[in-house]
Amino acid sequence: MKEKLTRLNKYLSEAGYCSRREADRLIDAGRVTINGTNPELGTKVSENDVVEVDGKSITERKTDFVYLAFNKPVGIVCTTDTRVEKDNIIDFIKYPKRIFPIGRLDKPSEGLIFMTDDGDIVNKILRASNNHDKEYLVTVDKPISQTFIKRMAGGIYLEDLDKTTKKCTVRKIDSHTFTIILTQGLNRQIRRMCEYLTYEVMSLKRTRIMNIKLDVPVGEYREFTTEELKTLNMLLADSDKHYKQKNEVKDVVEKDVTESRKIHSINRRKDKPVQD
Repeated sequence: MKEKLTRLNKYLSEAGYCSRREADRLIDAGRVTINGTNPELGTKVSENDVVEVDGKSITERKTDFVYLAFNKPVGIVCTTDTRVEKDNIIDFIKYPKRIFPIGRLDKPSEGLIFMTDDGDIVNKILRASNNHDKEYLVTVDKPISQTFIKRMAGGIYLEDLDKTTKKCTVRKIDSHTFTIILTQGLNRQIRRMCEYLTYEVMSLKRTRIMNIKLDVPVGEYREFTTEELKTLNMLLADSDKHYKQKNEVKDVVEKDVTESRKIHSINRRKDKPVQD
């Protein structure tokens, strides 16, 4: 029987140690070993391999995952690196099990962030192509014009990132406050968009991620309800299917282009005149 192999980053995420992205960083930093040897990115492991992080064995794969909705205060940093950042989210929560944030909120921002030990769910939620809604309540330093609302909703080119933001839903609440629903997660996206239009963000709070709303006081957390987790998994399963279909189409197109180039190259050789 053929031995089942799993990519190392997936193995660590399924073990509930960290997300796949964080696993790649740990591997690249030389903090992960397989049978005592530092592996390369993309290495696969079997159930018989001994995987360690910082000298500690990672063995059992989890099934009883933790899912928390946390209201992050201003001043707390969304990192698991407790050695470098004293105001990190892990030390603030002091949860009895090892957990990590899904995505991030800037240090000056507050609001909803998911905490979990299910590394496999992280990539599914963070894929921008899956169009997962994230809603924010934003206050700026001067009166909001209709032009501002229209420009924010229509997409703004961010020169320092060399990206144009996706179209989004923006609604004015009062003279200085608006809500915005994003499906992207660009670095400091809302702040950069406002800066481009000469507005300064005074406060920024995330109030919703997909089907889960912020409903706990600042600095506190709660577990997902059974119904919330069921709906979330349904949304993720549906979007993951579309993501895979998109990639399959992309692969077919790239394959067709490659084959076309091969045929063109062969025809050019056939047409080339024979020299004496």
